[in-house]
Amino acid sequence: MESSYTVTGMTCGHCVAHVTEEVSGLAGVSDVQVTLEGGRMVVTSDAPVDFAAIKDAVSEAGSYEVVPA
Repeated sequence: MESSYTVTGMTCGHCVAHVTEEVSGLAGVSDVQVTLEGGRMVVTSDAPVDFAAIKDAVSEAGSYEVVPA
């Protein structure tokens, strides 16, 4: 299953890498695709991932905000 989000506050490739790494570590997540331009993030998982967990992972990566797209 795929879920789309918008992540704001990313300014470079390192930001993308940090967000990707943190969200990839969530249970059930099989793939994370983050695009710097536009801040699009697509999370592929076996089952729905709680938005609070996504939000916490993005916050752990840095000073970024995430909202469902």
